[in-house]
Amino acid sequence: MTDQLRLMAVHAHPDDESSKGAATMAKYVSEGVDVLVVTCTGGERGSILNPKLQGDAYIEEHIHEVRKKEMDEAREILGIRQQWLGYVDSGLPEGDPLPPLPEGCFALEDVDEAAGRLVRMIREQRPQVVTTYDENGGYPHPDHIMTHKISMVAFESAADAEKYPEAEYGPVWQPSKLYFNQGFNRPRTVALHEALLARGLESPYAEWLERWEEFGREERTLTTHVPCADFYEIRDKALVAHATQIDPDGGWFRVPMDIQREVWPTEEYELVKSLVDTSLPESDLFAGIRDNA
Repeated sequence: MTDQLRLMAVHAHPDDESSKGAATMAKYVSEGVDVLVVTCTGGERGSILNPKLQGDAYIEEHIHEVRKKEMDEAREILGIRQQWLGYVDSGLPEGDPLPPLPEGCFALEDVDEAAGRLVRMIREQRPQVVTTYDENGGYPHPDHIMTHKISMVAFESAADAEKYPEAEYGPVWQPSKLYFNQGFNRPRTVALHEALLARGLESPYAEWLERWEEFGREERTLTTHVPCADFYEIRDKALVAHATQIDPDGGWFRVPMDIQREVWPTEEYELVKSLVDTSLPESDLFAGIRDNA
């Protein structure tokens, strides 16, 4: 594996890998890059969001197994490898005041212990690039925020044999670059919204844009735009594989594919840490790495 490019994408739940950076991963897989998705939880407490499957007694009783099978299918569609970190979904608390998180859930685990599991996977795969969520989790789900926390610790600690001894966690490894997923960004949303209206079509983004500040979606620095429009259909197939979470007739798919490809043919990332020289903006997560791979 010493000469191969390797990407690790750290996600909170099954389906996150298909809604955040999936086209980028499919593109890199087509180029021979080893892509590993680490899924922190099993998604056991996720609501059944597809109205066609709501009320299905089997799914409700066996949600963990169902979501695992959905992940298996999405993995095959994207051509990636995937591993479970092994934690239990925290659920999304709702109400005022918010209820306490359930005992034993991912968001209440010890950060260093959970980061240690991720360190072991980093040392096994030896990725040059790691992607994860920003400090707000992309949106403030407790599992997304916890994913951010352990990713930051693991990125910094995978090369530290004293903190995570090689005898237990394997030979040390230092990834070269760390990125935050920023696919749900305001410039993209505005561009697609305006393109739909200009063509006399209804936009699913009107309410999103009206409530952008209410959602607490602060503007981020988009450093890296990866061209991957040729892989949007693969992304959508992977999304649909997560049938309990994704309604194939829902908002995810209301923008015609030709408009998506024309108006916004990239997926966006925020470069957070780089141990190699690179020039911003980038069009490649492996910028500064390829020549030395």
